[in-house]
Amino acid sequence: MRRLLIIIIFCSHLAVFSQSDELIRSIYFGGGSFDIDAFQADELVNWLDSIPNLLEKYDIHLISHTDPIGGRQYNEWLSKMRSQAVLELLTQHNIPENKVTVKDWGFENPVYRNDTRRGMSMNRRVDVILYPLIF
Repeated sequence: MRRLLIIIIFCSHLAVFSQSDELIRSIYFGGGSFDIDAFQADELVNWLDSIPNLLEKYDIHLISHTDPIGGRQYNEWLSKMRSQAVLELLTQHNIPENKVTVKDWGFENPVYRNDTRRGMSMNRRVDVILYPLIF
């Protein structure tokens, strides 16, 4: 019986560290744009406001993507401009810049297919990902 109890406690402990606890919100952009529309800006701010003790409980990551139109150099620049726009929105909302990690993928590592209009439009985004801090 003692072995079974140890296994149950161990398995229960592992579930606490599940990566499924991350929270994600995406900001979508028009082709070639890095402007955040007012609706998405409000939605992001309201979402962040709804999370109690945000800065104490989560690491904040911005992951930027583009479609492949325009070539590598252009899309690397565009990806950086998009993540910078979201970072500026966060800092205007009293989130310190040093609490945010940024990764700009450009058109590399797409999540959606880039051979359809829908897939390309879904790849024009910055994902705001909140990873729970584990102590």
